Amino acid sequence: QVQLVESGGGLVQAGGSLRLSCAASGRTFSGLAMGWFRQAPGKEREFVAAISRSGGSTSYANSVKGRFTISRDNAKCTVYLQMNSLKPEDTAVYYCAADFQERIGDRRSIAYAYWGQGTQVTVSS
Repeated sequence: QVQLVESGGGLVQAGGSLRLSCAASGRTFSGLAMGWFRQAPGKEREFVAAISRSGGSTSYANSVKGRFTISRDNAKCTVYLQMNSLKPEDTAVYYCAADFQERIGDRRSIAYAYWGQGTQVTVSS
């Protein structure tokens, strides 16, 4: 079993930055591919970014490419999402996800078996 706990959300002005963290416990973190998703009110959950077990491969949604960076620290069992140049349309609940199958190119939420509870990010204009 894998438990995921996100932190770092909050309220920020447009153009600002936030760093989300997701701490994992349970089974071996280095064996997990990790992803970030988000869900805005009235919208479906959407893929944001993913990172391979080693951190050597990453994938981003076009809407965040160049502004967001996903990284991981296997020693700390933590994955991060650095969000820069935030826009009001980035407002959503952000979820951390994990799976032992490494399918970085698969951006569907069903590709991930484990999920955190989410953290709210609100970007004001």
